[in-house]
Amino acid sequence: MRGEPAGRSGPLDHRGADWAGLRVLVTGLGVSGFAAADALLERDAVVRGVDASTSEGLAERCRILEVLGAELLMGEAGEAALEDPAGLLTDIDLVVTSPGWRPTSPVFVEADRRGIPVWGEVELAWRMRPEGAAPWITITGTNGKTTTVQMLASIFAAAGLRSRSVGNVGTPIMEAVLDPEPYDVLAVELSSFQLHWQRSISPVASACLNVAPDHVDWHGSLEEYRAAKGRVYQNTHVACVYNVADPVTEELVREADVVEGCRAVGFTTGVPSLSMVGVVDDVLADRAFVENRRTSAAELGTIEDLRRGSVEPAPHVIANALAAAALARAAGVSATAVRDGLRAFTPEAHRIAEVAVTGGVTWIDDSKATNPHAASASLRAFENVVWIAGGLLKGADVDDLVRENAGRLRGVVLMGRDRARIAEALARHAPDVPTIDVEATDTGAMASVVEAAAGLAREGDVVLLAPAAASMDMFRNYEARGDAFAEAVRARSGA
Repeated sequence: MRGEPAGRSGPLDHRGADWAGLRVLVTGLGVSGFAAADALLERDAVVRGVDASTSEGLAERCRILEVLGAELLMGEAGEAALEDPAGLLTDIDLVVTSPGWRPTSPVFVEADRRGIPVWGEVELAWRMRPEGAAPWITITGTNGKTTTVQMLASIFAAAGLRSRSVGNVGTPIMEAVLDPEPYDVLAVELSSFQLHWQRSISPVASACLNVAPDHVDWHGSLEEYRAAKGRVYQNTHVACVYNVADPVTEELVREADVVEGCRAVGFTTGVPSLSMVGVVDDVLADRAFVENRRTSAAELGTIEDLRRGSVEPAPHVIANALAAAALARAAGVSATAVRDGLRAFTPEAHRIAEVAVTGGVTWIDDSKATNPHAASASLRAFENVVWIAGGLLKGADVDDLVRENAGRLRGVVLMGRDRARIAEALARHAPDVPTIDVEATDTGAMASVVEAAAGLAREGDVVLLAPAAASMDMFRNYEARGDAFAEAVRARSGA
């Protein structure tokens, strides 16, 4: 697919691009689509927007865009235009899409046929950066990317840098790029959806934390999903950070076209080899960004710095911290600032969050573990677990998850629409583990789930909500599921 709109004398990027008169179709007018359309209109582009939704929030954004001069096709009119996009693309020079729109959508297929380039909103933000804009540090991965990007932002803050975590983490990157008060550096979380449309982003440092089957329906195959994740490394200047425990991430580094002089830097929860960061006697150690790395290492903090409450830091939390540390060091941050940033970091809710300790039983909310890969990482953090699982598996296979963690299961409580598939995997790989099936699927069923888990737990056990599945069969989102769990635990314990 073409990278540049036709009829332009030079590339559209931060080097004085003229956006005036450029005819742009923006597909999807959610938060990021609105930010893209708004920025284009501000630069005198001609904007046509389309979205089949009719939500209240969308309607308010559309009223603003119409006042600014955009032509909009919404609701039924938008849906009809997207089904037959020939007219929608008339006189269009460029398509800008929001994350989540499938590349097989008719509008993109037709754009490709006509030679019209399609950019994601992240690509547009990169090209709209002003001269001398903040460098980007980019992070992707099937799991852990939000925690890692927020750890990185905390480290930058400890270093005295004006920074922000943006992108897939929730804040539109366009908003940060065009902030009137410039940032020193941006910590950018990128999903596979966003990376699919990436063309020219050139970060200082980049990382892919892990690759496990996910969003295969969107990408069309695991190979395409893997390729999208690998785009995070393209055009990196200083360091491509990979996960030593996940060979696919190192392969993606080898395949990437990077800037001359860029290094490969590994992170490991074991003892680091040369050009790695890792753990030595509970110390986070850097053997990549020190002058005499063949014979010495720099201390970046300790595992104790990552403890929150009574819960020992899980292995994947340590791995995330090491990835963030490596990226920060690639950006020139001192070892002391890395330590201080990790100490100051407060994780978001529903990520291995301790809810209560009652009768010697620890209750943990990891509702964010919405796929088998994330749930497995969560289970591996504890020795004796009463596991609460279930929801929408979205076609994911749970056999490996159950087989690899069967030895640590004291009991299992199943909930949600696809709980039978997890029950079948338990019957195959952990037939002796007591399992309780909670049939109710209304929101109030969480009280029954918690009561069942309490009946299986013994002193010293952990009751872990790590569903391995999405939440929308029973709850609005994973946050609502985690909140319901915490409320039920506290109601039962009187906390």
